[in-house]
Amino acid sequence: MKTEKEIREEIARLVKAFHAAKSREEFIPGTTPVHYAGRVYDENELVSLVDSSLDFWLTTGRYAEQFEREFAAFLGVKYALLTNSGSSANLLALSALTSPTLGGDRLKPGDEVITMACGFPTTLNPILQNNLVPVFLDVEQGTYNIMADRIEDAISDRTKAIMIPHTLGNPADLDTIGKSVKKHDLWFIEDTCDALGSRYRGKFTGTFSDISTFSFYPAHHITMGEGGAVCTDNPALKRIIASFRDWGRDCWCDPGCDNSCRKRFDWQLGGLPHGYDHKYIYSHIGYNLKVTDMQAAIGVEQLKKLPGFIEARKKNFRTLTDGLKKFEQYLLLPHATPHADPSWFGLPIIVRPSAPFTREDIVRYLENRRIATRMLFGGNLLKQPAYAGMQYRLSGTLENTDLVMNNLFWIGVYPGLTDEKIRYVLDTFGAFFSGYP
Repeated sequence: MKTEKEIREEIARLVKAFHAAKSREEFIPGTTPVHYAGRVYDENELVSLVDSSLDFWLTTGRYAEQFEREFAAFLGVKYALLTNSGSSANLLALSALTSPTLGGDRLKPGDEVITMACGFPTTLNPILQNNLVPVFLDVEQGTYNIMADRIEDAISDRTKAIMIPHTLGNPADLDTIGKSVKKHDLWFIEDTCDALGSRYRGKFTGTFSDISTFSFYPAHHITMGEGGAVCTDNPALKRIIASFRDWGRDCWCDPGCDNSCRKRFDWQLGGLPHGYDHKYIYSHIGYNLKVTDMQAAIGVEQLKKLPGFIEARKKNFRTLTDGLKKFEQYLLLPHATPHADPSWFGLPIIVRPSAPFTREDIVRYLENRRIATRMLFGGNLLKQPAYAGMQYRLSGTLENTDLVMNNLFWIGVYPGLTDEKIRYVLDTFGAFFSGYP
């Protein structure tokens, strides 16, 4: 009779054979979709996924522990905590700063958080969900990051934090932001969901702040299907984040473990009787936002590919940008923030207001030829129906944010784009512009 180890090895061989037998995509220009993003994987992710399923440990387990350890080491941070999405990561990051355990440094209802109106809703949502007041600043043309030189003017005596994304992988001006954070003793959260692998002055984004967040959705730099992470160097914040993620519990035992504190029945907290089981004592109003070990198993293999993915994104971005420069009469192309080396999430393009066509014209042309495009997420979030009636403060105008909403689209640079697909994209742009002088 075969041993468990032998059966696992046989299953792994069969999974590899299954992957090898799958038909490969033949690219037919104009017929085969050119996606803006997508998962890039091989047999190793499948083997790891199946291996974790055989354990039938359906919550966080050994693969999650491995990923958290290796992801923290990759970035050069002390702690990485997995969660079920990048949006949940943002919620955990900001919620952690409301913890009573932070004393006078905690965020309280009515405190202000500086952010952007241009971007994805779940950077903004945690501010509102925690009864805080967003203070909106405009973005720069070309980088589409927060106008960092306007932060000082936006700060009031109620301002307690800054929470901003690195737009489409392009790092924000972290020098200027860092000076304001230090001068005014503000909390700083980096939404790094679109910028895994980007660097600023040689350091990875996500390592400049009190807390940083990441997403492993299929469109992002690596994937677990769904998944995200929260990173910090602060041990107190690490424990708070874990509490909010794990039902709000005070206990820090890993799933399946008991009595890590060696005093499980010796605590007396709140109005509970002395000795109440620490596993069921709650110090925060939390959530259940854990990831499954099967998702983490995919992430372990994806992480090994990340350096290659980063280089592929940079290469694809350069090739596409170089090919589009001849159309700069009509298009405003992006540029990296000074001192930054982006791991681009996408290539943002603005149709100049003076162009003899609209964004809708070129987007329809590309989409009709199976080239996927996307808007810069929610555009100006203040225009979105979800935020009608929200309490906020505006510092300055949102002129560039409105330009993004009306004139910007972006195309993909992800590692799944072959040279053949990129040539087709550039040829299609060329065909569109052939009708204009």
